[in-house]
Amino acid sequence: MTGVELLLAAVLDVTAGDPRWLPHPVKGMGAVIAWVDHHIRSFCHSNHALQIVGIVLALGLPAAVYAAATWVIAQAAEIASWLGQAVGIGLAYTTLAGRDLFEHVEVVRQALTAGNLAKAREAVGRIVGRDSAALTEPEVARATIETIAESTSDGIIAPLVYLSLGGAPLALAYKAVNTLDSMIGHLDARYEYFGWASARLDDAMNWVPARLTGGFIALAAGLSTGQWHRIHESWYMLHRDGDKHPSPNSGRPEAAMAGALGVQLGGRNYYDGVPHDAALIGDDITDLTPEHISLASRIMIVTSGLGLFFALLSLWVS
Repeated sequence: MTGVELLLAAVLDVTAGDPRWLPHPVKGMGAVIAWVDHHIRSFCHSNHALQIVGIVLALGLPAAVYAAATWVIAQAAEIASWLGQAVGIGLAYTTLAGRDLFEHVEVVRQALTAGNLAKAREAVGRIVGRDSAALTEPEVARATIETIAESTSDGIIAPLVYLSLGGAPLALAYKAVNTLDSMIGHLDARYEYFGWASARLDDAMNWVPARLTGGFIALAAGLSTGQWHRIHESWYMLHRDGDKHPSPNSGRPEAAMAGALGVQLGGRNYYDGVPHDAALIGDDITDLTPEHISLASRIMIVTSGLGLFFALLSLWVS
């Protein structure tokens, strides 16, 4: 993928977002995963068998997605070189989720600002996995900010990394890994063995992007506000609390964002009515408000710009 093609894919994401009428590769990946998940237990009757099939799925789906994307681009290029480039750009665009993230977050922020907590709970429930029906205003804000931090990593920076390394096929393979993790990479009884490989592969593929995101967030904290002390505070929190999260990756962008905003993230969440206590990240300096969501969104936008700049730079110097 060339720098121009990557830039055009990013422009498409910013201008078009993720139209619901447009067929999206991730939906197809999700359908495959759901089908396997539904049928696998009819012939796998042991944890060992589930783990083996989970390994095959974790490796096989991304490989198949990579091969399919490579084939589609090559077939289009056989017709005309410009068509191959256009298909590559279109597929690359589907891996980026910047505008979609911003729009979802903005719905939550506007609802909180208007004092409509019920709507804010409903809106945040579309972008987080935790129970949202009884969240307080600060808890809604916390859930939103945590999602901004994590999704900036796996929805923007990570795809940019893999687009710059291997074009649309590699970025789509990454999205397959990420989708596998989100659907079956859980630590509950149902997925402990079947989703084990998907979770471990997602950890590996997000290791570098998560740490890049943490650094970019720290820099963006100063660039987006003109308050340069925020860079130091974000960087300090990234190194102090970045490894407190159960995930080896999610805590990095969350800690950087907590330091940038001067807030505390983490704590108790409920999933299907069951409480889960996450480590506290950041210092409890001020209560979370819609203004913190607004600032986190600005930091996300600048972070995305930094990620795009360095992705383009890596392509142009290679």
